[in-house]
Amino acid sequence: MESAPRPAQLQVELVTITPDPEKVIEQAGRTCYLSFDRIGADSEKEFIRRLIKMGHESPLEHANATFRIKNCSRAMTHQFVRHRLMSVSQKSQRYVDEEGFTYVVPEGLSGEFLEDYHKDMQIIHQMYIKWRRRGLKKEDARFVLPNACTSELVVTANFRQWRHIFSVRICPKAQWEIRKACTMILQILRTYAPACFEDIPFCNETQQ
Repeated sequence: MESAPRPAQLQVELVTITPDPEKVIEQAGRTCYLSFDRIGADSEKEFIRRLIKMGHESPLEHANATFRIKNCSRAMTHQFVRHRLMSVSQKSQRYVDEEGFTYVVPEGLSGEFLEDYHKDMQIIHQMYIKWRRRGLKKEDARFVLPNACTSELVVTANFRQWRHIFSVRICPKAQWEIRKACTMILQILRTYAPACFEDIPFCNETQQ
């Protein structure tokens, strides 16, 4: 029995993060100044804040975080993979069958047109099935799939690169979906390494 396409909700989960990331960064940063004698209780936070204020962010490259991003559109992943200093593994439409694909509903879609949008996804679903039944390989049948079709990513970046990603992806001008995903990632990183990310505002903070 065919699985009907259905809308899906964006999910972000932390896969792994450098243990005690702020202490690792402090060790790296203090190596530059040979100031190990100044290490004390919670000294890493104030030290990292000073590094960031000075623009000396290379020590932040010694801490990494890996996230799984699920139920994101192909339109969004095409933006994400443009960030070069990041490792990415993405669900392949060449090898994964999309007969039961899920899709993202654009945030700006007016409610009066929502039913038509869902109907269009059903039509595309039947198009994909038609070409698969005619013997077209998955890698070729995918050509009829929409940018709304969901994908899945595992992304790894060091803290300095995450800061750069947030600087361009969490702002009112960024596309809504990647802004939402990056906001979710920033919320998690603020929990594990507040001194490294507390100066980066969320979109609503930016607009205030």
